[in-house]
Order: sequence, then structure tokens, then C-alpha cells
Amino acid sequence: LMFALSLLLGTTITITSNHWIMAWAGLEINTLSILPLIAKSHHPRAIEAATKYFMTQATASALVLFSSMTNAWHTGQWDITQMTHTTSCLILTSAIAMKLGMVPFHFWFPEVLQGSPIITGLILSTIMKLPPIALLYMTSHSLNPTLLTLMAIMSAALGGWMGLNQTQIRKILAFSSISHLGWMAIIIPFSPKLTMLNFYLYVLMTSAIFLTMNTVKVLKLSTLMTSWTKAPALNTMLLLTLLSLAGLPPLTGFLPKWLIIQELTKQNMAPTAIIISLLSLLGLFFYLRLAYCATITLPPHTTNHMKQWHTYKPTNTLIAISIVMSIMLLPISPMIPTIL
Repeated sequence: LMFALSLLLGTTITITSNHWIMAWAGLEINTLSILPLIAKSHHPRAIEAATKYFMTQATASALVLFSSMTNAWHTGQWDITQMTHTTSCLILTSAIAMKLGMVPFHFWFPEVLQGSPIITGLILSTIMKLPPIALLYMTSHSLNPTLLTLMAIMSAALGGWMGLNQTQIRKILAFSSISHLGWMAIIIPFSPKLTMLNFYLYVLMTSAIFLTMNTVKVLKLSTLMTSWTKAPALNTMLLLTLLSLAGLPPLTGFLPKWLIIQELTKQNMAPTAIIISLLSLLGLFFYLRLAYCATITLPPHTTNHMKQWHTYKPTNTLIAISIVMSIMLLPISPMIPTIL
């Protein structure tokens, strides 16, 4: 409870602060409160994950502090929105990319997610991404669009490409997160609110998937194949949520992709929109593979795993709500232009 409250405190401090030192303090509180949650199981892999996470986040925090100090040195401003010095903006972009796990600073993220328990993995993929995204949102007007576009396309490419041959579900979700970050980063110089919308919907869909995995206690594709008998209705919903995360049309996940492609076309960046759309097809492949494994009623070959018993545990209300929203929010799309 204490660590969860510290997480909320750190996130709130960063989101609500105007001063760089306060934002940095919030990021530090966040990092220090998630470390015990990662290393809770005392497994060597968990300890390794916690160490990797600490070193990466400490480096990123130092870079955030360095960029804000350089900016204050040149402009006399500690205000987050007054980030006007060019070099400071470039260092800040790198620091936030490192915090988020964007390419080329993505190496720590799949490893850390693989070493963490599922619920901690969920926190790492969702809540821990909010403070850096909020900082990007507040400084979006002064960031370099070329650098962001380049990092975004690399993230979408690598996230899709490296997720193809994974068998561990947490690693697949980590690479999925990296490719989604590409979509968020590409649009932030032009429409920051669209980035936030994409982030909220990504959090919603990822939460539904992580909570479902936690309920059926599945970590690998081979065990996912035999989990159909455990909770058939939940697995069917998981299929739809995965397709929604892939961004297929009648589902919620299509909404942010559609709006981002539309905005990029308005900004005369049609080639960029085409490239990032084609790169999302790589992700579609492993989402389809996950969806196929989740809903396969008879495995094609004899597996070494025991068949799971059907359990009559009532499904968590939170899972039910998040899954329904992950699938059925597309009809609200006419409201989005009024919000943005």
C-alpha cells in the first residue's frame, strides 16, 4: 500500500508541477517506489530487472535535470513550458525517450517487464508512462519534430519487428508498448491532445490484457494454448481486445490510429503516415498469433501441459468494464473533434 501511494504521489507531483525540480522529484519518487514491487519475488531475474530499471531511470532523471539546468542557465527560466534552448530540448527528448523505453533507448524495457510480476508489469506499462508523457505534452511546442518523427518510426519498426519471434507474453506486450509509443511520439509536435487520447486508450486496452492474463495465470504462448478450457468467455473477449490493440477497424484501437493518420496527412506528412501504417502490420502479425493461441480450442499438436480445469470464479468487474471499453468505443469518434 505504501509503495502504491508513493507511486500515485510521484505521478501527481510530476503532472501538476510547473517547476523542473518538482517534476524531477516526482520522477525520482516514482522510480524508487516501483523498485521493491519489481524485486518482490527475490528471483534472480527479478533482481536483475530491478537493477536494470534503476540504472536506466537514474540516467534518464540525471539527463532531465541536466537539460533543465542548461535551459535555466541560458534563459533564467525554471518553468516547464518555457523550454526554449535548442540543445536542452534535444537532451530532454532523449531523456524522456529513455524513461519511456522508446528506440534507441528501448533495450531495458522488455527485460524489465519479463522479470516483473504481471501486475507490476501492468503498472510499468501504464502508470509509469504517464509522468514522462505529461512532460512531453507540456514541452511539445518546443520539441524538435524531425527527431521525434525519426524516433517514432524507429520505435514502430523495431517494436513490430522484434515482437515477431517472441514466445513470452510479457515480452510481446513490451514490444507492443514500444510500437505504440512510436504512434504517440510522431503526433506530439502537431497535436499533443491526440497523443494523450492515444495514451489513454492504450492504457485501457493494455490493462484489459494484463488483467486477463493475471486471471487465467498465463505467461507463455504454450500455456495460453491450453487456457481455453479455463475461462472460455474471457478468452473470447481477450481475442477482441488483442485485435483492438492491433488497431483493426470496428474496435476502439482503430480510433487513435485513424485520427493520427488524418492529422499527419493534414500536416503534409502523407509518406510518414504511410510508413508508420505499414509498420503497424508487423505488430498485427503477433497480435493475431496471440489471438489465435488464446482462442484455440484444440492445440494442433500434443503439448506437455496439463489441460486446465474450468473454474467458475466470477470475472472481476474491472476486467469486464475495461474489455467492453476496449472493444466498443469507436462510435464515440464524432465527439473527439469537439474535445480536441
